[in-house]
Amino acid sequence: MGPLPPLGEMLRARLWPVPALAVVLAVALGVGLPRLDARIRTGIPPSLADYLFGGDPDAARALLAAIAGSLITATTLTLSLTVVTLQLASSQFSPRLLRTFSQDGYVQATLALFLATFTYALTVLRTVRSGSGNETPALPQVSITVAFLLTLASMFVLVVFLSHLARKIRVETMLRDVHVDADTTIRRLLPEAEADPAGTPPPAPPEPPAGALPLLAASSGFLSAVDEGAILSAAIEADAVVLVDRSPGSSLISGTPVGAVWPRTGRPFAPEVREELVSSAARTLTTEPERTPRQDVSFGLRQLTDVATRALSPGINDPTTAVHALSHSSALLCELARRDPSPRLLHDDRGRIRVVLRRANLAELLRLGIAQPLCYGAAEPAVLARLLMLLRELAWHSRPEQRAAIVEQLTRVRDVAAGQELGPADRADIAALTALVEQALTGEWPPATVG
Repeated sequence: MGPLPPLGEMLRARLWPVPALAVVLAVALGVGLPRLDARIRTGIPPSLADYLFGGDPDAARALLAAIAGSLITATTLTLSLTVVTLQLASSQFSPRLLRTFSQDGYVQATLALFLATFTYALTVLRTVRSGSGNETPALPQVSITVAFLLTLASMFVLVVFLSHLARKIRVETMLRDVHVDADTTIRRLLPEAEADPAGTPPPAPPEPPAGALPLLAASSGFLSAVDEGAILSAAIEADAVVLVDRSPGSSLISGTPVGAVWPRTGRPFAPEVREELVSSAARTLTTEPERTPRQDVSFGLRQLTDVATRALSPGINDPTTAVHALSHSSALLCELARRDPSPRLLHDDRGRIRVVLRRANLAELLRLGIAQPLCYGAAEPAVLARLLMLLRELAWHSRPEQRAAIVEQLTRVRDVAAGQELGPADRADIAALTALVEQALTGEWPPATVG
């Protein structure tokens, strides 16, 4: 199955770790604080004692029971609202947005505080004794006061959570969150393209020779990450070159080739070296049942495209949302145009290429961002206009070697628009925007006419 994902990413992508940790801490606090309470009871200054719980054991039991009951109700309400939000996001926008909600720190912190307060109140409740019979009386005033303060904090957080949730389910907020996460991934994974005044193309990665061994996927799923250190070590140990020709985010099928390996010197591998190399290299590929932004620069663009496509479906019919999503896609594509999408090359200590890792190029990402919105929004002039504006913005940021892909998509959009039943004004707008894209490809951006 390959290496496990980093602990921070694994915990961030799941809803339960933070609340579970809060429950454990609440139990520890509920056991330890009453013991400390019993030791410092006589040393509390009178000025501070006036602010502590002043009731009898029966009142303490009633208060703690009320806190526990109200907090479990609030927790149920929070979970219900979260589930409804997840269902809304999945059905109306995209099921691939659910990961964004499960990573929401507000939701995790709210559930953690509610469950911790509930657990703490129950734990302290067991220490309250009235002293009837042979039992020793116990009234942990500080512990009960802490439970009361946690309840007040929980009510304040509930109000903040409801406000946050109302803002979170807005499509503008969802698109912004996806954009921010995707932009962070792009900046983390792709270096900025270095300017070359001479226009010298980057060195081409080595191509697998005839007879190269296929690198087979060890498991099925989406390729989420490649352990670069491990695959480089395996290549050096076998004195080989390893090519992974599937970029993160690709769907892998167990036993299907995802690359190739071949000896660096041209001499055939020994049988035991060949088997160990292929097996070790395959184990460095991590697959998961869903796509993640760990090493996948196209995941955010995929989410934005899903939102645009879903908004253009007959059941929703919301071209405005599609236009908003395409605006965010344009910003990501312009950022990608400034980056270097060439294959990642890993070298040994002597500078020799040992591993070639394929990455999605701008042409593929541009097709991802345009193809489906163009297919489902071909009859909507606003969508066609935004697609052309996307191409214009991208052309302005593009380098010479990237412009062929933009011209290809411009031709597609123009051909699709020509086959639609559009009014004369819409056709004139499309023609004008097409001309502006062509000007941007030559480095020209004429100002819009005012008035």
